Amino acid sequence: MLTLKQMTYFVALAEARSFSGAAERVHVTQPALSQQIKEMEATLGTLLVERLPRDIRLTRAGQVVLDRSQKILGMTRDLEAEIRLSKGLTGRLTLGVIPTIAPYLLPRALTRIKAAALDLDLRVREAQTAELIADVSRGQLDAAVIALPYDTPGLLAEPLFTDHFLLAGSQSRLDALTAQTVPRPTDLSPDALLLLDEGHCLADQALDVCGVKRTHQTVDLGASSLATLCGLVAQGFGLTLLPEIALCSEKAASPEMAVLRFPEPQPERTVALVRRQSTEAKAWFTELAALLSEAGEELMHEARERG
Repeated sequence: MLTLKQMTYFVALAEARSFSGAAERVHVTQPALSQQIKEMEATLGTLLVERLPRDIRLTRAGQVVLDRSQKILGMTRDLEAEIRLSKGLTGRLTLGVIPTIAPYLLPRALTRIKAAALDLDLRVREAQTAELIADVSRGQLDAAVIALPYDTPGLLAEPLFTDHFLLAGSQSRLDALTAQTVPRPTDLSPDALLLLDEGHCLADQALDVCGVKRTHQTVDLGASSLATLCGLVAQGFGLTLLPEIALCSEKAASPEMAVLRFPEPQPERTVALVRRQSTEAKAWFTELAALLSEAGEELMHEARERG
């Protein structure tokens, strides 16, 4: 009979594409992992993995086993999560947050969560949207805070608050732009835009807001953080779209940076909490969403007063 341990090892092997890499992922020795895979093959009576000099390749039977193993492990994690969180915000909860939200929302939100759920063992991981969605789908995270619009197949999204985009740059650059009228995002020249590295959903959302295609070679996509962008534009190196949630923190760090609001309707993104649709709706998700929403709305209020 196959075991969950064997399926876990096999999925790790398929993803890592090497026995050593898979063993490192699941924290066992390479011989121990290799033995479990051999036992799987013996139990099923077929070869699952073609062992190549510097790679592994799944056989047709291996592909079938991988697909079923991922589903079984996902269902197991769903069951564990439902039991862990069946009484609300207690026990262990794993939460993912994207980098353009985490440093601004988490300090405010964690204070609320800690006060409301003293027994909660909250574990937070910061990563880009695609990685978080994949981990929520696989059951490696219970939920994640992301920014919409974004394709979230198999996930349920609960909107938390609306985060507007502001135009940030040096005061002299913004004064020149507004000499006649306040520009709309689509009026901005791609030549002047500084955005985050590819892979950050904020970069894609900003390009979409400005009506610029990613293939446009004059858009500078290279900064790794909003803090870097704000420091650059504050010194006159171009312009960027700044999420309202980041305004107070980044303005304090880069006081030379100036911002302006676009005319209505202001460009925006929706900050949302996502979970698997297959996970039964429980009090923990509703409670967590409410606490995150409160913290976000408070940040939005302060930002609107500031800028």
